[in-house]
Amino acid sequence: MTSQRTIRTLVIVDAVLVVAFLVLLVVTLATRSGGSGEAASTATPTPSATASTPPADEFRLPSGNIACAMSGDGVTCTIASYTYAPPEVAGCTGETGHVLTLGPDGVAFACEEGPAPTVAGSDVRTLEYGSETRVDGYTCKSGTDGVTCTDADGVGFRLARASWTPLP
Repeated sequence: MTSQRTIRTLVIVDAVLVVAFLVLLVVTLATRSGGSGEAASTATPTPSATASTPPADEFRLPSGNIACAMSGDGVTCTIASYTYAPPEVAGCTGETGHVLTLGPDGVAFACEEGPAPTVAGSDVRTLEYGSETRVDGYTCKSGTDGVTCTDADGVGFRLARASWTPLP
């Protein structure tokens, strides 16, 4: 009887583990494919993980290659295609170069674990070349030479397909 009880317990444990594995597999595949498919088709950035304020303004440059989200906590810009050498991020085992943030701690590239962003879709508001937008102390200007985002002290970045520059 004891061996039958042990076998029955092992079968139940195995079944629970198989179900848990299948659930984890489905969640992982859904996350990697962009969930509903909409997230994979646009480059709408999400605020940094430390941001507590939802985006107050989201925009893309006319080319769609660069898209940014601004809030009172800072700015997060994504670039779908670039030709500059990607910067190194300490401790990063993923890729860098596609996501650039500006916040209270300054400018930083994010470590990317998932797929690279794609060109922003038409569902994201276009900030025409020569225009700017402001949220709290942050300003972003759209230009044919990329996007320039700064805080109230002038600290920030210029991001374009060919290069990125920290400011000032």
